[in-house]
Amino acid sequence: MKLIPILCLAISISAIAANIPTEPLAHKGDLLLADDFERTGLGDWKTIIPTFTVTNGVLKGVQIRSNHGAVCRVYRPMKNVVVEFKFKLEGSKTFNVVFDDQSYKGSHAGHICRVAFNPKKIRLGDDKEGIMRKDIFAIRKDPNRKGKAAKLLAGRNSSAPVNIDLKKWHLVTIEILGEQMRVTLDGQPTGYLKSTGIAHETKSSFHFTVNGPGVFFDDVKIWKAR
Repeated sequence: MKLIPILCLAISISAIAANIPTEPLAHKGDLLLADDFERTGLGDWKTIIPTFTVTNGVLKGVQIRSNHGAVCRVYRPMKNVVVEFKFKLEGSKTFNVVFDDQSYKGSHAGHICRVAFNPKKIRLGDDKEGIMRKDIFAIRKDPNRKGKAAKLLAGRNSSAPVNIDLKKWHLVTIEILGEQMRVTLDGQPTGYLKSTGIAHETKSSFHFTVNGPGVFFDDVKIWKAR
């Protein structure tokens, strides 16, 4: 496994809000996935929307479609998990980490929950009961009903300011336990959300969505949470 230096991320004190648990929600149990990308092919990862490649020991996503970011997915049945990965923004300013259930028809594309990253903010979202719930998804497309959508979305997402260095690798940990989701960035508790949709019984897959010229990913690990 290659050694990639992880640089400390400068996060303002205000980003570590009082409602973000300082201690982990869960501990690592059985390992579901460990991938250091020391090969030439995608392996278990499936490109849903082009394009992702494995080069020089890292996974790289590049958006080539104008109407949707590039999507690469790995299938593992999971519910409560601890996820770790490293990333480096290689020209892109945003990417998403998404948990889905392809058999669930109540949300757009079976989206259950996500964490969205950009250099100045991360956002945690309950997709199942939030912006991807099919009735809310439809309402948000109607400019005359945006006020109704805002009421339905109350409590379904949270955000926190960050300062991501565009030239450096960073380490992310995402914990999902019941209705709770917690994010740490370079060892700092950074984001937290409690919302009912997160507790969806089965997340059947995990994927990255990349918007823009490129994001590098490495050392992806998923454990059952205990």
